[in-house]
Amino acid sequence: MGKGNSQRKAITAKRKRIKPDSFDFTVLFVVLTLMLFGVVMIFSASYYTTMTSAKYSYDMFFFLKRQSVWVLLSMGAIVFLMNIPYSFWRRFALLAYWLSNFFLILLPFIGTKIGGQKRWLGVGMLQFQPSEFTKLALVLYFSHYIVSNRQDLANIKGFFKALAVLALPVGLIAISNFSSALLILMMGLTMLFIGSPKIWYFVAGATAMIPAGILAVVVFPYRLDRIRIWLNPWSDPTGDGFQTIQGLYAVASGGIFGLGLGQSRQKTFVPESHNDIIFAIICEELGIIGAALVITLFAVLIWRGIKIAMDAKDTYGTLMATGITSVIAFQAIINIGVVTNTIPNTGQPLPFISYGGTSLLFLTVMIGLLLNISRYQKE
Repeated sequence: MGKGNSQRKAITAKRKRIKPDSFDFTVLFVVLTLMLFGVVMIFSASYYTTMTSAKYSYDMFFFLKRQSVWVLLSMGAIVFLMNIPYSFWRRFALLAYWLSNFFLILLPFIGTKIGGQKRWLGVGMLQFQPSEFTKLALVLYFSHYIVSNRQDLANIKGFFKALAVLALPVGLIAISNFSSALLILMMGLTMLFIGSPKIWYFVAGATAMIPAGILAVVVFPYRLDRIRIWLNPWSDPTGDGFQTIQGLYAVASGGIFGLGLGQSRQKTFVPESHNDIIFAIICEELGIIGAALVITLFAVLIWRGIKIAMDAKDTYGTLMATGITSVIAFQAIINIGVVTNTIPNTGQPLPFISYGGTSLLFLTVMIGLLLNISRYQKE
């Protein structure tokens, strides 16, 4: 009997030693594949513009070199964060939340204007988008808030307090970046849906957000123009509808197998083809098959994220994994939907593929957290 007990203790101790060392390899493989594929497609989509423009010193590798540096930094972030228990970051959740709100308050006053909008903070080359930091901060803090106030969420007052916690950063972001505000709202509502003890409170709270969306359209009437262009981009083919039309031409001309890597014609017409519209270049160069493979990779990543959330050892880990997975899912859906004109035009990069250091770095920080959560699963 004593020998049996000692054997069981030895097995249990061995499991405890092994458990933290295992992580979801599929998530890591998919993210690395998407990032490396993104570097290739950024070069393919941008080399013509950069080699023919004095703005980029006629350097065809301009964006390739910059994105490669961010990819290396992002890989380092993944390795670092996947080896630190995710519960460690919970003590900094409140600080991150208020710091993100502070950055958002500063943005209209000292932000750097790029593309007609103040969405960047920083000095010189050290710049970042506060909205990207807010995604991470809200994942950390909103998970903590829901867990700490789970009983209060069972009454309508407590539930609307949680909505207020979410609404503050969403409202601040909406001032300069409505699409990011909508993305973060969707992420937060998904987390609240998972953590809410009473579903009808969630339905009531989500419904209460509808007037805010209508108010935003009334206050900023140019958003109605986006809906008009979405319904008929050919009503303004050389203006607001130009990018949508050229993107659709790229998607259509790719056919099943595509024109071949680097052979896109529309990248000479589409502005910022290496950024938000890069999925159109993927369709043109690699065809339906290439686009389907990219969508499949995102589907696998989302599936594994859901699995990690379901198997997390505690509710905090479940909610963090839910927030991380939902932001990647919604962002990919929005980007692909815009490129195919399924939804109105709104600026969201394709996760891990579009050019942009800030977006990539904060996304991979969240992937590092997700991988760490996968190392501490329920027995």
